Amino acid sequence: MTFKPKVALAQDFLANLATLAAAVQGKVLKWALRFQSDPTASGINYEPINGARDRNLKSVRIDQDWRGIVFKPPAGDVYVLMYVDHHDDAYRWAEGRRVAVNPTTGALQVFAVESLVEPALEQARLTAAPRPGVELQAQPLEQAQTPMFAALSDADLLSIGTPEELLGQVRSIRTEFELDAVQDLLPVEAYEGLFLIAAGDSVSDVLISRETRVDRPIDTEDFATAIETAESQSRFVVVADEETMAAMLNSPLAQWRVFLHPTQRKLAQGDRGGPMRVLGGAGTGKTVLAMHRAKWLAENRATAEKKVFFTTFTRNLAADIEENLKTFCSPGVMQKIEVKNLDAWVHGFLRRYKYDHQIIYNRKQGEAAEAWQRALALQDTSLALPPDFYEDELERVVLAQGINSRDDYRQARRTGRGVVLTRGKRDAIWPVFEEYRAQLASRKLKEVDDAYRDAAALLRDKPPAYSAVIADETQDFGPQALRLLRAMVPAAPNDLLFVGDGHQRIYPRNRASMSASGINIRGRSRKLYLNYRTTEEIRRLAVATLEGCGVDDLDEGSDEVRRYKSLSHGPIPRTLAFQHLEDALSSLLPMVQAGLAEARSVCVIVPTRHDAVAVQGALRAAELPTTLLGPDERDNPDSRSVRISTMHRAKGLEFDEVVLLSPRDCRGLKARPDDLQRLQYVAMTRARKVVTLVRY
Repeated sequence: MTFKPKVALAQDFLANLATLAAAVQGKVLKWALRFQSDPTASGINYEPINGARDRNLKSVRIDQDWRGIVFKPPAGDVYVLMYVDHHDDAYRWAEGRRVAVNPTTGALQVFAVESLVEPALEQARLTAAPRPGVELQAQPLEQAQTPMFAALSDADLLSIGTPEELLGQVRSIRTEFELDAVQDLLPVEAYEGLFLIAAGDSVSDVLISRETRVDRPIDTEDFATAIETAESQSRFVVVADEETMAAMLNSPLAQWRVFLHPTQRKLAQGDRGGPMRVLGGAGTGKTVLAMHRAKWLAENRATAEKKVFFTTFTRNLAADIEENLKTFCSPGVMQKIEVKNLDAWVHGFLRRYKYDHQIIYNRKQGEAAEAWQRALALQDTSLALPPDFYEDELERVVLAQGINSRDDYRQARRTGRGVVLTRGKRDAIWPVFEEYRAQLASRKLKEVDDAYRDAAALLRDKPPAYSAVIADETQDFGPQALRLLRAMVPAAPNDLLFVGDGHQRIYPRNRASMSASGINIRGRSRKLYLNYRTTEEIRRLAVATLEGCGVDDLDEGSDEVRRYKSLSHGPIPRTLAFQHLEDALSSLLPMVQAGLAEARSVCVIVPTRHDAVAVQGALRAAELPTTLLGPDERDNPDSRSVRISTMHRAKGLEFDEVVLLSPRDCRGLKARPDDLQRLQYVAMTRARKVVTLVRY
């Protein structure tokens, strides 16, 4: 029997392929398909690269001008397409790289040679670290600082992914800025482990969170085994056939479909003993992880009768997730996955059971508004409560806790409400809520939280419809929503996955605790730290806006942002200040025109719909194409128009450039200061490359 050699693609190959002209990409695709079919064919000439430190890196001719760099070890029948570029650039890349098996982790790693790492460190030592909004200044740093990783042994450094050849250079790092300077020259797991340790984690903490510890002898010449490890699969993918190769090369930017960080891969695959929670800041790949988890469960545990239910808070996000799943799940797998936002699911479910109430999502409109005003007429004015007290109390206490009687209200938890209520005051307040419910009932209306409770009650008497439930953007679900999700699937291994980020909670009334909602995640909580979307410069500015803003961990604890890091770098965001919105609008035109001229996707994000209309008018007056994104309008990523969005609508979107218009004073927005901080954080982290913050 003849065994076909193992052919793999490196992430660097796809990344650089995406930057090449379409005509060149076509040549590379044609060549790569022949290569995948038989890398040992006589027509493929593996040429040595004279200046390369790694003798296993070979050059293969694509045409007169273009070269592919292939990793071809002397044994093991492994061929890896590492890089593709113009002749000289391809050779230069190969001369500065090594490919080796880490002797402790067993992972196949790509890293820069010492002659590239040392100059990068020297340059960093002569440069001051940047602050958000401040350009870099060249100045010498104190050289007397103790190296950051002096206390770690060689075994410690190797275990977190540091290449053996770079131990000396890593040991010389004194500052976080120096570490960032060599980020692109290290394997991603090494950089992540080092910055987590710099942030206060122990080596043991890092290894436990990864779940990738290797307890077997490592053969550093066994490349075929090394390329199959979870850490290796974060940068290499074995390509089984020409169809798969063509699909990858035709979509080189969609790397998230193939390459997962080791932690993402471990969490996406395999069995879990019960509900699992995954936290992570904006851009850390939470949704990607959730989609890969849905795929694994559909392929290995679900059936056509007991599907995987994937839900999120808004209709637009659910539609985007379903379309993305279709790009890497077969039709057969998609038949085992149902994707729907929770409100749409509840509406359909209750209709099937002849539910005779209409669900209301906005009590400020129509009959719901009339019902609420009639209830407010019963308020006891002698209590001198703040104007917005009753609505906040309704949302955050009565509806959130499912309170239906005066006795229940007397015992209700009111932590963080800011107004202390005696039993007598609660008795005086309750008639407003009782009357509101009566008014709704007479009109056949139900608040959405009460509809969630009704759906959960119906599920108690029905056989479970799903084998697993996955919830994205969990921070936007309230207590009744979490209880409903718990009721959808029986308690069992692999039953529930929640991904979310308290920093991005833009619907503050929905704050909920998992444990209080009957969901036990003890021992099954993980966190993602690497930001794949925004640059480090944007991330720092976005995090700075959260200063003083308390953030929970979707349960009973708190969360922090100091361990997050971005894998890309770019220009430092600009901050501009104006007296009035009209002045800010006049500054938009040159910024937007510059972004469009450089073929960037641009979005102007504003606090309110009124502001969005004003922005659209200003840009249209300059004859610029615009798209105003409405609540139910999906974005077209290929559009060449300037998108305009409110902060709330921007959730889940991505653009090359974001211009954020934000008022200094939030009093006119009916938003608390910390709510506005979170909205600004969400808005800024929609940007991949460029952010301009315009205050007025």
